[in-house]
Amino acid sequence: MNEVLQAIRKRRSVRKFTGEAVPESTLRAVLDAGRWAPSGLNNQPWKFVVITDQTTRAAVAAKTKYRKVLEQAPLQIAIFLDQILSYDRTKDVQGIGACMQNMLLAAHSLGLGTVWMGEILNRREEVEGLLAVPESFELMGVIAVGHPFRKPADSERRALEELIFKRY
Repeated sequence: MNEVLQAIRKRRSVRKFTGEAVPESTLRAVLDAGRWAPSGLNNQPWKFVVITDQTTRAAVAAKTKYRKVLEQAPLQIAIFLDQILSYDRTKDVQGIGACMQNMLLAAHSLGLGTVWMGEILNRREEVEGLLAVPESFELMGVIAVGHPFRKPADSERRALEELIFKRY
């Protein structure tokens, strides 16, 4: 199996991290992977806020019921849709999903653990205010990043045959 397919199958959400910091070069590689995601008209509508400051990490973590996961991650990446760059909301949101998946896979390939925090969107406006982003920025998710406390467990998926509805 090639490296990409293997990474897709092996990547897991990690919810417990060691305290070890993520090196700047590794962070840049993860962000760069997000930058290379496909987007409609190549508009690249994403913006990132990198959060390493402990006080800010705790404040962001307080905006979700999964706060313990975010509190212990040494790095948080908040991903935003910049509506000024948007040309089609559905396509742009899909592109940001691809951007986030690229970052999750890149982090995995570099030995890091991640989890995509979506529940925090229930308090999206509070997070946007806390991070003092422009009004045109809409929070799409936060990724917790760090060195995994332990190797994530394997996971099962439904059989492919269950997912294929029809063939023509």
